[in-house]
Amino acid sequence: MNSDKPVALVTGAATGIGRSAALALARNGYNVVINFSRSEGAAKTTARDADAAGARTLVYRCDVSDDACVRAMLEATEKKFGRLDALINNAGTTIDVEPKNLEGLRIEDWNRVFAVNVLGLFLVTRAAVPLLRKSPNGCIVNTCSIAGLRPSAQPLAYAASKAAVANLTKTLANALGPEIRVNAVAPGWMEGDWMKRTLAENYQGLMARRARYTPLKRCCTADDVAETMLSLILSNRFVTGEIIILDGGFSSTT
Repeated sequence: MNSDKPVALVTGAATGIGRSAALALARNGYNVVINFSRSEGAAKTTARDADAAGARTLVYRCDVSDDACVRAMLEATEKKFGRLDALINNAGTTIDVEPKNLEGLRIEDWNRVFAVNVLGLFLVTRAAVPLLRKSPNGCIVNTCSIAGLRPSAQPLAYAASKAAVANLTKTLANALGPEIRVNAVAPGWMEGDWMKRTLAENYQGLMARRARYTPLKRCCTADDVAETMLSLILSNRFVTGEIIILDGGFSSTT
């Protein structure tokens, strides 16, 4: 079945940034493929809300580090919609090991973070390229992080994986142009469940402190990230290979 509306695939779309991005795309005329790995109930809720916004959706369970599963997901996308115009590589994971605790970082945990955050981004991109090349506005937006651009208190594996995402964004922009644009967003400290899990009981106090030292006096939200992703997809037609920092000016003034 072919679609006369543009189609976007959002990985890790059940919650957080992925959910906000999927809904923003739905509200702006896109049909949406909602990828998830574990959170089936949340993914179905995202799909229901996207449907209510006027989109047709495909909910697809897939571990992005599994090449066969990724290729099957893109085949399902083509079968249902006949096209793909935008890809948001958002699926990601981390671990709860402080950066100074080198011996506490298990090799299998390091490998899992890189499998999802880096290899997964590559596998989904590779599988999506044939469809994206057929689009009049083929574009990719990757979810990076400020942790990949400057020293931070994030776990080593996560920070290193996001540094790899930053490099891949620029390298892929060169490799895939002119047909496909590739950019990334790099959020700073974000409100929501991800940081609640990371900061635990320190969440409220540390987020408030961060907001005080941010020129815009608040921390980033998933909707802020989705808004910028949408802008990179719908507009900015001469922008590629860029990493947009979303931290309210914190990193530029501290």
